[in-house]
Amino acid sequence: MTTRAGRTLHGGKVAYAILILAVLVSAFPFYWTIVAASRSNADLAQVPPSLLPGPNLIRNIEAVMEEADIGTALVNSLIVSGSITVGTVLCCTLAGFAFAKLRFRGRGALLAVTVGTMMIPPQLGVIPLFMVIAELSWVNQLQSVILPGLVSAFGVFFMRQFLVQALPDELIEAARVDGASTARIFWSIVVPIARPGMAVLGLLTFMAAWNDFFWPIVALSSQNPTVQVALRQLGGGYVHDQSVIMAGTLLGTLPVLLVFGLLGRQIVGGIMQGAVKG
Repeated sequence: MTTRAGRTLHGGKVAYAILILAVLVSAFPFYWTIVAASRSNADLAQVPPSLLPGPNLIRNIEAVMEEADIGTALVNSLIVSGSITVGTVLCCTLAGFAFAKLRFRGRGALLAVTVGTMMIPPQLGVIPLFMVIAELSWVNQLQSVILPGLVSAFGVFFMRQFLVQALPDELIEAARVDGASTARIFWSIVVPIARPGMAVLGLLTFMAAWNDFFWPIVALSSQNPTVQVALRQLGGGYVHDQSVIMAGTLLGTLPVLLVFGLLGRQIVGGIMQGAVKG
């Protein structure tokens, strides 16, 4: 790291030791998932358990496929999470741009109400929401999970704060002088500038939608599940087969890692941009 004065800052041995320890602690749960998914239930019951991967990964994955419709669950989760992510990023960027740079009556009050909804526990809306989807005959259909999550108060506030810092007012005024409409300004100016923030919001939204269990278990059944609902069916019996459960968990984790790999550069860029502007 180089400072403005031209000096280069180097981390000491203690800093590197702390970073290495943090990485190991953070990565160990995922490594243990791989180990447990490749072992038998008897191996996991040993004291101390083995910390090396075993030979049963393929067998446990086959057991996952037999006990739960994990293929349908993965496709459903991809559809649900992808749709919610696209809708949330688009709607929240639009709303964030309006709250950050557009002038209209009641802007402050609307923003306060939007942020205030974050303090309401989502469990309070489950019964009214279920009554609505039942009235629309959407029970056990994916749209019952997708539509309630297409916009979030956190996403609106997050994009509003990002655009306040990242989008200069002079750029919008110059576009107005050139005759650009609000829609043209949004697509040609706001979206390219907001891309790092949209990537961060997209990853957070995808992870939240992918890991959501409470509402999908209410709205969907085991015949049309998402991954989290399907994982509930694994390892049944008097003694739960932890190795099969871990194999299913591993399958459910891989898409999230893939999304992070695709958006990682944009996420780091968004964090660094926020740090520089701060």
